[in-house]
Amino acid sequence: MLKTIRILGIDPGSRATGFGIVEQHGFDLNFIACGVVKSTPTLAMAERLKEIYQGICAVIGKHDPHHAAIEQVFVAKNPSSALKLGQVRGVLLLAASQFSLPLQEFSPKVVKQAVVGYGQAGKDQMQQAVRALLKLSATPSPDAADALAVAMCCANHLAVSRAADRTKS
Repeated sequence: MLKTIRILGIDPGSRATGFGIVEQHGFDLNFIACGVVKSTPTLAMAERLKEIYQGICAVIGKHDPHHAAIEQVFVAKNPSSALKLGQVRGVLLLAASQFSLPLQEFSPKVVKQAVVGYGQAGKDQMQQAVRALLKLSATPSPDAADALAVAMCCANHLAVSRAADRTKS
């Protein structure tokens, strides 16, 4: 018997962290919610991290996902930006852990391949693919679309893993 699994996808950012939630039943995906957790740019980094942490905890509390997935850090040209992104990922990983969510991490290239079929897809391509695949009436923001794509990528991996487990049984 197939069960429904709710997946939270996260696209980390120090200014805007995208989130997207999908439900998976077998290979079928349904959109639940998406949005952005924003931090106040004028605050100290510690306070911005607190805002992001509290925001993602509120999303988890409201939507009660069964799994979480996050985009891995890409190699940034600016070391300061990479450090900030790493700090944001740290509080996001902590939030998932505190809610005992199984967590998977995917590279941007793997996410793009899973959703668009091309690892170098641009933001516009990702937004349009997410909109079409989830049958959305409006195009989500780039951060929310990326987060939904991470959730969709995770859903694909979970479905394939479950299918492989069933064939072994």
